[in-house]
Amino acid sequence: MIKVGITGGIGSGKSTICRLFEMLGVPVYYADDEARKLYDENAGLKAAIIKHFGKSLYPNGLFDKAVMKELVFKNDQKLALLNSLVHPVVRAQSAQWFRDQKSPYAMKEAALLIESAAYTDLDEIILVDCPVPLRIQRVQHRDQLTIQEIQLRIDAQMPDEEKKQFAQHFIMNDDQHLIIPQVIKLHEDLVRRSQ
Repeated sequence: MIKVGITGGIGSGKSTICRLFEMLGVPVYYADDEARKLYDENAGLKAAIIKHFGKSLYPNGLFDKAVMKELVFKNDQKLALLNSLVHPVVRAQSAQWFRDQKSPYAMKEAALLIESAAYTDLDEIILVDCPVPLRIQRVQHRDQLTIQEIQLRIDAQMPDEEKKQFAQHFIMNDDQHLIIPQVIKLHEDLVRRSQ
């Protein structure tokens, strides 16, 4: 089985692309969604977060994403610390998830796939490429955030130009290129090479 990572900046359309792969029968592990669950479900991670950040991130006993954004996204050191606690737990869980899959290939979707070094656990990487102005527009529409809030999140991620050196495949999601043919072509190639 080929282990494929898929990444791209906020608003690039990773989730949309992954849903297309899922329609083709490809299992997808959504790292960011799983991390959100692990904040509450993994006792060791929860204890480590409380140890380093206090109980403010768990005001009612459950992880509060809004508090995390206020506390972490404006402070690079705190963001790096939180990521250093979360990423190893997600990597361990995703490694087990891959072992459980029976398909020709499976995918792990993660915004910080490169930054977290999780790409080293995978065989191939897909980068979903999209111009920053379009990404900002999409996130504004989707999340009702200000341009400044979106820019903070973009600045916290590695630029796509740097990510390109880690990727073997690219999907252009810029509203100019059709994405379904790109996904089908890549799917067929991965299935063929997995045999």
